[in-house]
Amino acid sequence: MIQTIRNGWRRVRALMSDDGYARYLRHHAAAHENTTPLSRREFYLREQERKWSGIRRCC
Repeated sequence: MIQTIRNGWRRVRALMSDDGYARYLRHHAAAHENTTPLSRREFYLREQERKWSGIRRCC
């Protein structure tokens, strides 16, 4: 029962991209091991910029 709840919670976090920083850290450790990862705040600000910059509509 507890494991089912944990798995469900992980899926909810993944759907909401709430686990983005943890996924970023895993990727960074695997692909960019010789550099320092962004802090949580830097990652958040960069994601906000990526998400909200530019035109996202047709007119």
